[in-house]
Amino acid sequence: MSENAYQPAKVWTWDPEAKGNGAKTNRPFAGPTHDKALPVGKHPLQLYSLGTPNGQKVTILLEELLALNVNDAEYDAWLIRIGEGDQFSSGFVEINPNSKIPALCDHSATPPIRVFESGNILLYLAEKFGYFLPKDVAQRTETLNWLFWLQGSAPFLGGGFGHFYHYAPEKIEYAINRFTLEAKRQLDVLDRQLADNRYLAGEDYTIADIATWPWYGNMVLNDQYGAAEFLDVQSYKNVVRWAKEIAQRPAVIRGRKVNRVMGDPADQLHERHDAADFDTETQDKKA
Repeated sequence: MSENAYQPAKVWTWDPEAKGNGAKTNRPFAGPTHDKALPVGKHPLQLYSLGTPNGQKVTILLEELLALNVNDAEYDAWLIRIGEGDQFSSGFVEINPNSKIPALCDHSATPPIRVFESGNILLYLAEKFGYFLPKDVAQRTETLNWLFWLQGSAPFLGGGFGHFYHYAPEKIEYAINRFTLEAKRQLDVLDRQLADNRYLAGEDYTIADIATWPWYGNMVLNDQYGAAEFLDVQSYKNVVRWAKEIAQRPAVIRGRKVNRVMGDPADQLHERHDAADFDTETQDKKA
């Protein structure tokens, strides 16, 4: 072992100035850091989010519902800048005590219903509106199998592989190898499932696909982490086929723009309050 190798202290102490681990915004304790009420728009559904993969899950589902003329799925999407600590405001913590995006508040009920954790938001909306979650017990269970697979697997892809391969201030071979092994195993799981199924739970497009695509679809299409070549994603032919098909859906194209603050300005709609905002309020229109 190198003389300079890190050795953990007997008791860990928080360094708010540490580099590369979000220490300036994340803390080892919960609760609000400042008082600030969240804005409330004109629609019953109020979404507070950022266009990360977890945020895209919800906006894609909402846009898919609107594409089916489910008018009660109209929503206001407010931007939460997690790098600036918006998720620690008193208003946000009131909706999600875990201070993670996305968070949803449904004002169609009295009192309003708070919904947090992206998978739970998808399940809530699918059950509320009756779409993208089969009613047949076996098909519903298969859909939820894959929804919960994603909720358990994505942290290894994002907080594991993505962090150490793309975001960490130094490349650590052990960490990259460990999480690359797991990322490729997960891709193989998906590839095998999609070999005999058009979508994850069968022939129907469901919340399982809507949850999984922003993570694994974006990655194999090289829109996340810049790791497509490194992971040899083209070898997972069924995943690539599935990812490309879903990427072409108009609701997916719209949904992934909402609350997005990176990339092509034409693909960034910082806040969404009306369907017309896609035509008039993207960042390229404001440049």
